[in-house]
Order: sequence, then C-alpha cells, then structure tokens
Amino acid sequence: MSKKGTAAVLSLIVPGVGQIYNGDFLRGIFWLIITPGFWIGSGGLLGWVCHLIAAYTAHNRAREPEHVLS
Repeated sequence: MSKKGTAAVLSLIVPGVGQIYNGDFLRGIFWLIITPGFWIGSGGLLGWVCHLIAAYTAHNRAREPEHVLS
C-alpha cells in the first residue's frame, strides 16, 4: 500500500492518526479532538463527515518517497 493510502486508512479508522503518520502532529491532534465532539454533539451525523474529511486530508497531504533511478 502506498504512503497516501496508508495515511487515509489510518485516519479513516481513527481520525487524526493519518495526519500524525504524515508528520502533521498539530493537525492530527486537531482531528483527534474535533471528531469525537462532532460525533457526540450531532448524534453521529457530523462524525461521519469529520471521518471522511480527515481521511481525505491525510491522503492529500501525504508525500510519496521519491524514486531514484539507478
């Protein structure tokens, strides 16, 4: 699995973990705090939205290692 895919799956399972995997610690902590608040505050409706946005941003911000031709 690519780094982008790994980050997205991690953040889909636990929002913020994909961002932490990418090295975006503050962004990861943000998602770890905000998502449960939306789950509880909206009765689950907005929690799914946060999960998807966290996975999407983790995927987009992940950087694949550059391949060097030998």
